[in-house]
Amino acid sequence: MVSLFAVPVYHKQVPIDPSAVIAPTARVHPEARIGPRTRIGEFCIVEQDVVLGEDNLLEPYVFVKRWTSLGDRNEISAGTVLGTDPLDKNFKGDRSYLNIGNDNKIREHYTISRGTKPESVTSLGNGNYIMTSGHVAHNCTVGSNTVIASCALIAGYVEIEDQAFISGGVVVHQFSKIGRLAMIGGNTRVNLDVPPFFLYSGFNVEAKGLNVVGLKRAGFTLAQVSRLKKAYHLLYRSGLHLDTALERIETELPDENTAHLVAFIRRSERGICRE
Repeated sequence: MVSLFAVPVYHKQVPIDPSAVIAPTARVHPEARIGPRTRIGEFCIVEQDVVLGEDNLLEPYVFVKRWTSLGDRNEISAGTVLGTDPLDKNFKGDRSYLNIGNDNKIREHYTISRGTKPESVTSLGNGNYIMTSGHVAHNCTVGSNTVIASCALIAGYVEIEDQAFISGGVVVHQFSKIGRLAMIGGNTRVNLDVPPFFLYSGFNVEAKGLNVVGLKRAGFTLAQVSRLKKAYHLLYRSGLHLDTALERIETELPDENTAHLVAFIRRSERGICRE
């Protein structure tokens, strides 16, 4: 998983870079910091304590709320609201953050909340493609190069590792974890942790096999794919107790990917989904 990106800092006496382009109907707080060549469209609102890096694009009607920061080259489509107050009855109005990295595309009518507890963070890494009309809730950690399709709903404290693919209409229960290069089919309810590298679907999330297409697109070798296929069999189809299956994966199929798979499962608190 990626760590939180370094927030760009601009000289306080020049909070808006001269090369930034701000539409006449937009409202940008004088204490916001706007980086070079960033474009802010018609009727956008950018509150105080917001940091936008270089070459960002805010389409019309984007609302960036207080204590939100974006890195560079992000594209935010119309009607999106970033840094909303958490949808959490325990939220008391304290300062918390939304940190977004570089090269993300967030499409129309999307909302992403800040953290609930004081000084806590919701974070997105780099290169994510997030489609329309969905929500990422408070205190989520989304890695890099993920795809979150339209109408997916991600509840609070969810962790999504790099290169995961979440299809349309998926709902993810709070505190769940989704592993690297996992692919979740449409309209699935994710109420348990989802180990990396596999395919999932079903009303209640169920493992369905190896994410072969995703692995090949990510550059995995045939040998790496073969080891993960054998690991899947040991985990889900051997009839072994979970601890025994994990020990055999470590012993018989050692590489960095199977090590990540085993570590992910061992740190699961909710338990992993099954076939």
